[in-house]
Amino acid sequence: MRENENRQPFLLTIIFAFICVVSAMALIYNKHESRKLFIELEQLTGERDELNIEWGQLQIEQSTWATHARIEKVATEELSLVRPNQTKIYIIERQ
Repeated sequence: MRENENRQPFLLTIIFAFICVVSAMALIYNKHESRKLFIELEQLTGERDELNIEWGQLQIEQSTWATHARIEKVATEELSLVRPNQTKIYIIERQ
């Protein structure tokens, strides 16, 4: 009976040591994954910021290209369009 009593604490010590090692390995793995995901998040945040800047620049460019003065300039210079006389303008009303 003495031998069995000595074996039991040793077996419990081995089991608890194994559980501690597995727990430590799981903690290390989770920390590593967390760091990888944080790095990816930072990269995607930077990419989002760059895209937002580009979007703002494109909106400014679009508003510049769509001004009435520019459209009229292109119509007269490149397309050779002219504004008709008042006598040639007809207004058609919808009923």
